[in-house]
Amino acid sequence: MRLALFDLDNTLLGGDSDHAWGDYLCERGFLDAVTYKARNDEFYQDYLAGKLDNAEYLNFCLEILGRTEMEVLAKWHLDYMRDCIEPIVLPQAIELLAKHRDAGDKLVIITATNRFVTGPIAERLGVETLIATECEMIDGRYSGRSTDIPCFREGKVHRLNRWLEETGHSLDGSYFYSDSMNDLALLEVVTHPVAVDPDPNLRAEAQKRGWPVISLRD
Repeated sequence: MRLALFDLDNTLLGGDSDHAWGDYLCERGFLDAVTYKARNDEFYQDYLAGKLDNAEYLNFCLEILGRTEMEVLAKWHLDYMRDCIEPIVLPQAIELLAKHRDAGDKLVIITATNRFVTGPIAERLGVETLIATECEMIDGRYSGRSTDIPCFREGKVHRLNRWLEETGHSLDGSYFYSDSMNDLALLEVVTHPVAVDPDPNLRAEAQKRGWPVISLRD
């Protein structure tokens, strides 16, 4: 079975789910709107520039999970899905997923954003397999820390390779769709790399290498 791998943020979604989660928390008054949003914006700019300190960012963004009851987090996430994610689900992304599904491909979302944020999004998009940054849990609740190898940059390749070993799938004939130069390491190992509404650095790299460049936006 051929693999169709998809980045999530700014690829299948018309925005960044991780950044949107921080904005949601600030807009609802669950976090300090001034200090948190400013720091969140700084991290996002570092990500776009390819210089994100991912460990520092994970400590920053996961902290609230560790001090909030699971029932409250579940309610917040429902509101977040309705108010922040539904408006940025791209119809053309749904069509692309359907195209690969109809072709009999195995769909996988592989994202640097944590599983708490992205699990329900993958379900909304009808993709059963999600490889994401993992949130540590202790005694049935989040600790506020990450665990395992973060699914970011070269970490995506490590996490994917482990999944391939566990499942018996291979990258023969595989596709990977991404918007970000941060995903270059994974784009280089698939059979069909595709740049989707790419950032300037990835667009230049895709043009240099002759990779397809597509848009899923109107």
